[in-house]
Amino acid sequence: MRRWCDQRVPERVRDQVRIECEEADRHLTIVECRAPWRVELGSEWTRVPVARLGHTRTTGTWTLYYRERTLRFRRYDLVPPTTNVGELLDELDRDPTAIFWG
Repeated sequence: MRRWCDQRVPERVRDQVRIECEEADRHLTIVECRAPWRVELGSEWTRVPVARLGHTRTTGTWTLYYRERTLRFRRYDLVPPTTNVGELLDELDRDPTAIFWG
């Protein structure tokens, strides 16, 4: 997962933007991180969740979720749950509906 995140952003701009993965017990959250752009806003990078990969232990499957404007995650139904997390990352890369990366 870390390798996938690193490959999303060219090395020459990683001082301005990064893609990271936050791990939790049953899910992974893909986060876009951006460097501070105005001094008066402080030195903290902004962190915006882009997608979530939910894991169901009983079936061993992963499900892709998008973050809607209400800041809640909703199931992305254009790709079914799968045991192959790579399939979900491929869909996230393709982003045919522009729901993840705009």
